[in-house]
This record gives sequence, C-alpha cells and structure tokens, in this order.
Amino acid sequence: MPLPAATLSQLRTIVGADQVLTSKEDLIPYSFDGTAAMSQMPGCVVFVTSTEQIAEVLRLANGTKTPVVTRGSGTGLSGGSLPSRDCIVMCTARMNRILEVDRANLTMLVEPGVTTLAIADAAASVGLFYPPDPGSMKISTIGGNVAENSGGLRGLNTASPATTSWAWKWFCPTAKFSGPATSA
Repeated sequence: MPLPAATLSQLRTIVGADQVLTSKEDLIPYSFDGTAAMSQMPGCVVFVTSTEQIAEVLRLANGTKTPVVTRGSGTGLSGGSLPSRDCIVMCTARMNRILEVDRANLTMLVEPGVTTLAIADAAASVGLFYPPDPGSMKISTIGGNVAENSGGLRGLNTASPATTSWAWKWFCPTAKFSGPATSA
C-alpha cells in the first residue's frame, strides 16, 4: 500500500518539500543498491541533513508503523540499503561534513554522508592513515561503510570500519538518541 498523503505531508514538513521524492522515475534509482539484481520500490525517499530531522522522521515512521531503510550512496553489495516495499528510504548522503580532525587523539568527527575518500584525504592531510578502502571509496559513505563493515582489501590486512570507528550516534525506532558521538 502506498504511503498515505498525510505521512508524506508530515515528511515534507520535517525536511522540506524539495527533500522528499515520490514520483516513480525519482524512486527507481533508490529501489536497488550495488547488487542491482534485487530491487523493491520504496514509498518515498527523504533526504535528511541533521540528526534532528533523523529523529523526527523516525518518530513519524514509528507512529505510523512505516518501515525505514537508511541509505547513503547505495554502493553496498550485501543488500543493506535495499528498501522494503513502500518504506521510507532515509538518505543521509547530504550529511557530508567533516566536523573535526583531531590529530593528537587520532580521531575525526564526521557525518554519515562523508565519502570514504574524503575521510582518507582528511586523515592524510594531517599525516594520518585511514586503512579501509572499499572499491567504491570515491562515492561510498562512511555511514554505509560502518553499517556494513565494508573495508576493501586493506581492511583484510590492516583494519576494517568496525575496528577503526569508536563512537557513533544512533537512534532507536522511537527516535531516542542512543550513543556517545562526541569528539572526546
């Protein structure tokens, strides 16, 4: 069953009307990921740009019992960002800022939509090395890398996203914040 008009209206209020896709031609690219052999048409795509918007989208989805699938660039090969039928695809690709690079503590504070290449370049700019290198590092996002633990060939030898990521901010389905995402 397609998403109700009231749910779509509320999503437009949360993120802005131009940040919600609903037409079939706009939804097709979000109906699959790097697997391409599997696909499912979502009910809509919502582009979030803040943790507050994420919380509001999740609160709405929880209240309406609408499934949510989080997506970055959609380069994964394991089906992790494949939508379920008529779900909300919550795309974090526009949350793409590196907020802090702390060479002294060997840490970075980033949003989930930062590309893996940007992470590696930012580390290199202060004399550090970010080991994971998925084949899609020019377009894959750190949020997807961490969620799917995709680290490429260097990840096999050196370190994977699971061993190089120390603090995350995540939300429960009720939109309660759960996590120590700080720069400390």
